[in-house]
Amino acid sequence: MHKIRNFIKNSQGATAIEYGLIAALIAVAAIVGMGALGNKLNTTFSNISTKISVS
Repeated sequence: MHKIRNFIKNSQGATAIEYGLIAALIAVAAIVGMGALGNKLNTTFSNISTKISVS
């Protein structure tokens, strides 16, 4: 019973899991943001390429 109480009171594992979840959320947000930025850049460069080749 004493070991169970100590396990419940120990918050280091929970803190590590929380930090891991935060890091994963930041990584997902960065990937989505970079994907959107990449698509926008691709569109911009395609428009520039089209305008240059027409001129």
